[in-house]
This record gives sequence, structure tokens and C-alpha cells, in this order.
Amino acid sequence: MGLLDLEKHFAFYGAYHSNPINIAIHMLLVWPIFFTAILILNFTPSLFNLPHIQISLFGSHFSLIFNVGFLVAIIYSVFYICLDVKAGSLAALLCILSWVISSFLAQILGFSLAWKVVLVAQIVCWTGQFIGHGVFEKRAPALLDNLVQAFIMAPFFVLLEALQKLFHYEPYPGFQAKVQAKIDAEINVWKEKKQQLIS
Repeated sequence: MGLLDLEKHFAFYGAYHSNPINIAIHMLLVWPIFFTAILILNFTPSLFNLPHIQISLFGSHFSLIFNVGFLVAIIYSVFYICLDVKAGSLAALLCILSWVISSFLAQILGFSLAWKVVLVAQIVCWTGQFIGHGVFEKRAPALLDNLVQAFIMAPFFVLLEALQKLFHYEPYPGFQAKVQAKIDAEINVWKEKKQQLIS
């Protein structure tokens, strides 16, 4: 699979998310998983001893630290922009906002409370997604077949799905039709394999 082949990435992920309820569950829960992961990564030390950015907000002082949380947000941002400049730029903005807001939240909560918040949020969100797959999709999540691809594509996939549904956005004309044909083909192959196992 080409690293920057948006059609293939989207078709792979989409083949595991064709049920409308499962898609809705993922739209609600994928970005909170990303956000809370960045939140806990804000407790890592500064990378390369880079200086902190000091910000005063509502009478309180906060620091933006260029740590692992920042690095992850940047990696995701660059990858998404490379996939599609318009939607990728919006996804990149959400990634950077996740880092900034979670930085403030990390300093307000402190580690002893933040890790509990993150743990609860992650358990709730992952449980919801597994219910979406088990009850509605009736197919194991994509992460069981391609862990890295599923983790990296999930936030962008749900954003692109929302942009398509709400604004009929396509990275280029005919994208949705091409991807849907690939998704249908992937699902048919999966159904045939499943039927062979049952037989």
C-alpha cells in the first residue's frame, strides 16, 4: 500500500466501517482517543531541551512544551497534509489544537488526576468502538489487520467522512465513487472468505 495513496488508505479503513451506526460511533470517539493520548504525552520531558512557550490565560500562566505530545501531533499533521492539502490542513489544525488544549489541561489537572481521566476516557472510547464493530458492523476492527495504519488513519478517516457527509467534500472529483467501489470489493472478498470458513 503506497504511503500517500489516500484512495487505498480510505478504502482499507472504510471496508471495516460501512455500518452507519458504527461510523457514527467512530466519529464521536476517535478524536477523544487521540486527544487523551496527546494529553498523557504532555507529561514527557521537552525534546532536545527546546525552550518552552509561556502563555498567560485567564490570569494563569501556562507553558507549551515541545515534548512527545507535540512530536506526535506534528507527525500526524504532516502526514494528513501530504494525503490531502485541504482536509489534511483541517486535520492538522485539530492535531495542533489537541496538543495546545491538552497542554493546558495537563497543567491544570496534574499527572495524578490526568492519567485517571485519560484511562477512563480511553476505556470508554475503545469499548464503544468495539461495541460498534461487534454489534453493528459485525466485523473485527481494522487494527487487528493493520495496527499502525488503523491508528494513523482513524482520525483523518472520520474527519473526511464527516466532510463528505456534511459538505459533500471530495479531495478530487470522483474520489468517493472510486473509493466506494474499492470498499464494496473489499467487503465482498471478506464476505466470501467468511462464507468459506463457515462452509
